[in-house]
Amino acid sequence: MTPEQVVEQALAAGRAAGADDVVVVVERHDATNLRWAANQLTTTGTTGTTSVGVVAVQDSAGGRAYGSLTRQVADAAQLEALVADAVAAARRAAPAEDAAPLPPGTAHDDFAGQPEPASPERLSGTAAALGRLFDVAEAEDRELFGFAEHVVTTTWTGTSTGTRHRAVEPYGTVDLNGKSHDRSRSAWAGAGTRDFADVDVDALAAQVEQGLAWQARRVDVTPGRHRVLLPPSAVADLMGEWLWSGDARTASEGRGVFARPGGGTRVGERLTEVPVTVRDDPHHPVLGTSDRLSTTSTGPTASVFDNGLPVPGTRYLDEGVLRALPSTRHTAALAGVPLAPLAGNLLVEVAGGHGDLADVAARMGDGLLLTCVWYVRTVDEQTMLLTGLTRDGVYVVRGGEVVGAAGNFRFNDSPAALLGRVADAGASRVCLPRELGDYLPRASAPPLVVEDFHLSSASEAS
Repeated sequence: MTPEQVVEQALAAGRAAGADDVVVVVERHDATNLRWAANQLTTTGTTGTTSVGVVAVQDSAGGRAYGSLTRQVADAAQLEALVADAVAAARRAAPAEDAAPLPPGTAHDDFAGQPEPASPERLSGTAAALGRLFDVAEAEDRELFGFAEHVVTTTWTGTSTGTRHRAVEPYGTVDLNGKSHDRSRSAWAGAGTRDFADVDVDALAAQVEQGLAWQARRVDVTPGRHRVLLPPSAVADLMGEWLWSGDARTASEGRGVFARPGGGTRVGERLTEVPVTVRDDPHHPVLGTSDRLSTTSTGPTASVFDNGLPVPGTRYLDEGVLRALPSTRHTAALAGVPLAPLAGNLLVEVAGGHGDLADVAARMGDGLLLTCVWYVRTVDEQTMLLTGLTRDGVYVVRGGEVVGAAGNFRFNDSPAALLGRVADAGASRVCLPRELGDYLPRASAPPLVVEDFHLSSASEAS
């Protein structure tokens, strides 16, 4: 069966089994990758998996309940069994708190389209560049480690109210780590992309080589509060935590930094004088995602009852003013805020920001240039205080130039608080969040100079 046929057969089976509403989500996940270690290609390969998710909705005198199951399905009999089990689960379930009618459906012309593969040809240029770089690294007493991956997820969503939507969501990542042969120095560079056409592996290798060279000179730096330059990767990691920590329900219940003292949320308030914008956009030319909601589970920022809902993109922070919080129809109504379904990407911008990382470093004067953050965890939900480690290079900048490298640090700071301490910003660019890359691979952010960033203690991590 084609994905379109799977959707139609599952919808018909759900109706025949007595379900009041049915949602079917067919997801095809294709990936191709290269992995390397110690200047040698170790593995290459392609994978492909298809899953079918069925949400059955059952009405009763007590309310509206649902059952949701996802499986790999090999034939029509297994599909019928999946639908029957979802309907049975709905009949056993308690009424859902966020129960609502499914959104009116719209049909897309390309719903019958086939999966779009993640072709190995996308990585051919990267593979050729790696061959050259391995030889150079070996000759210059360095070792290269890392991976490159291209992923395409094709999703077909059908609902009993008429939604027929097909979404194709590609993305790619390159993660390049360089080490000295004695493993005393380690540097990193990464890139996010849609199709690898804009990935310059030689430029990434040059960043790694420069970092290792800077680390040849050690400069002692005492832990404490420092002026730091956060590169786009680190900014995306921290602001991803900012976005995900502040859903509408959490704030309306008095938890987190977006809760208004005395009740309600801080939507409409100015949070910082710095003109920072945090938004998402399903139509971004490089980081684009589906413009219709598709889910088989309910949580703080998504509901099975919202399947088929348009995802227009949202400005959560608009030049320093909080305009929205991630929400479902149910949580937006509870909190009294505009509906804002997450689009699955992150765009951070600062009005007037200009220049690349080197330009901002030159303007900074004295401070510390971080490479990335790692192992980030929440310490205090109420203040959004995070802890984590720096990794693969903390560089000492004096007079706008890097003069050496310090050791790594543990940091304790809040992305909500540091927005008020931004002293300078560069232009936003597509980047790879080092920590959140598995969950948020589509991101764009600027380099930021932040005053009084709390590097709380030295770390032995390298």
